[in-house]
Parts: sequence; structure tokens; C-alpha cells
Amino acid sequence: MGCFTFIKVIMILFNLAIFLGGGTLLGVGIWVTVDVQSFLDIFGALSSSVLQVVNVSYFLIVIGAILLAIGFLGCCSAQKESQCLLMMFFSVVLIIFIAEIAAAVVALVYTSLAETLLTAVVTPVLKEKYGADKSLTHIWNVTMTEVHCCGLNNYTDFTDSPWHKEHNTYPESCCDDKQPCNDTLAASSDVPGCFAQILKEIKTHAGVVGGVAAGIAALEIAAMVVAMYLYCRLDQK
Repeated sequence: MGCFTFIKVIMILFNLAIFLGGGTLLGVGIWVTVDVQSFLDIFGALSSSVLQVVNVSYFLIVIGAILLAIGFLGCCSAQKESQCLLMMFFSVVLIIFIAEIAAAVVALVYTSLAETLLTAVVTPVLKEKYGADKSLTHIWNVTMTEVHCCGLNNYTDFTDSPWHKEHNTYPESCCDDKQPCNDTLAASSDVPGCFAQILKEIKTHAGVVGGVAAGIAALEIAAMVVAMYLYCRLDQK
């Protein structure tokens, strides 16, 4: 087996793994969208480590679809030995690589901006649906219990929510599980918001997060190098 054939096979297998991984994420995302309750019953404790102030199901669907497309494109470009498809694969991975770097820079430099944007989006949802939407209420209860936090910023995120209007109290997590969790107790408990708590956890495990990010970046660079190698070799034929 020549070097060209070996690298071609490696690229096919690598992109096949990406394709299968993307299909798995897409399937999980659809599952969460269709039946979030059963998903949380199984993975509730684990899912608390994920930032659940965003809609995780749509995030998984988008990432899964992107990985599916990349894996399929990578397999086809190597199998068919098509320079056009190889260049397309290279371009897509390069765009994703640049976008990831840009997102990392924005996340590091504009953390306060991210908090402001999340507050503008999430707080109105909590005030409108917490206590009325069972799925959203359950997701937030699991998150606040496991992460030991309250709301996105603090207990006031739940003020005037359906739960607050009906019970005249806040979630128990906002008062360190003390009852009744009224305004005075919630204010004195000073439980941190989930955004600050999760950000603290990320900083605590910065080495692991950085290692994973570096590993993903290395794989993307390797994929681009292999694609360009195959492209150049085909050009010599």
C-alpha cells in the first residue's frame, strides 16, 4: 500500500467516525426536542454540567448536522479522489477553524457582553415560563440543584414568574434549600447565579477545557493538511 492510498484510507475512516458522531448528536438532539422529560430522567445528573440556559437540543441538532455534512464530504472527496470536493472540504474545515478561534477570543475578551446578551434573552423566558412550562421548570430545577446556583444572575430572575405569582416564593435552590424561600431569605442567602457558577467551573477546569480545544484544533489542522496533500497529489497525476 502506497503512501497516497494509506492516507486516503485514513481520511475515509476518520471522516466516517465524524459522520457517525454527527449522526449520534443529531439523534440525541431530536430525542431531547421530542421527549425532553425521558432524556432528563436518564441523564439529569450529568446534564447539569452542561450550560442549560440555552436550548441544548437545538445546539446538538446544529452541531450534529454540521458534523454529518463534514464527514460525508470528507469521505466522498477521498473515495472519489475529487479535487473539487477536497478543496470544498478544506474550505469548510478552515471556515469552522477560524470561527472557533474568533468565538474563543470573543468569549475570553467579552465575557461581560456574553452575560448581557444571555440576560436579555434568558431572563424574560424565566419570568414568562418558569412554573408554567414543566420541561423548562424541570431543566432549571435540575441545573440549580446540581450546580448550586439560582437563576441566570440571581433570584430576581424569577420575580413575577408564574411560579412566583402562584406560590409567592422562589425556587428552593435560591435559599440553600431552606423553606419558605421568600424575598428576605433569598436575598440573605446570596446564592450565586448559574452563569457565574458555570463560568467559575470552567475556569477551575481551564486545563481540561484548553486541552480539549487544542485537541480539536489539532484534528482540524491535520484534516486540512491531509486534504491538501491529497489535492496536490491528484494534481500531479
